[in-house]
Amino acid sequence: MTTMTTLSALTGDYVLDPARTRIGFVAKHTLATRVRGRFEEFEGGAHLDGDDPSRSGVRLTIRAASIDTGNRRRDDQLRDMFLHVADHPTLTFTSTGVRHLGGTGFAVTGALTIRGVTKPVTVNLELTGTRGESEVSFTGGVTLDRNDWGVNANAATRVMVSPKVALELDVAAIRRA
Repeated sequence: MTTMTTLSALTGDYVLDPARTRIGFVAKHTLATRVRGRFEEFEGGAHLDGDDPSRSGVRLTIRAASIDTGNRRRDDQLRDMFLHVADHPTLTFTSTGVRHLGGTGFAVTGALTIRGVTKPVTVNLELTGTRGESEVSFTGGVTLDRNDWGVNANAATRVMVSPKVALELDVAAIRRA
């Protein structure tokens, strides 16, 4: 999936392909170990405007309870004590601006809502491939301070888990007919 097409030819509406999209994260734990995880359930889409990327837009909804680090006990703790999924079942991102950085790079600014707290973030993305004019793929991410959204369990976790969490995105999207 690497035939590159002109940006103009990619103009259209797209939906995420959940089978080929990964929304992951990395958090540093004590002793310099890293905890990696991902969200298994999400939906989203984009309107791409190749002639004027500033008119593009992205939306993403993640089911918070779908968090998976490969450790059931930790996942339950993240769901209950960190994300409070009973009260806040989704994490959402809605773009407010897209800037073409040149070449295949883009900066997507938007509103990220976690636990009912909305903050602005900028996600850097790179267009990594196309399949004709019907599919696109991007990779990128952003580093967040989880304390900005109140994502913390107690005083001990403030010390044991770094406040910085790197979100990693590998996105595949299919053009709507």
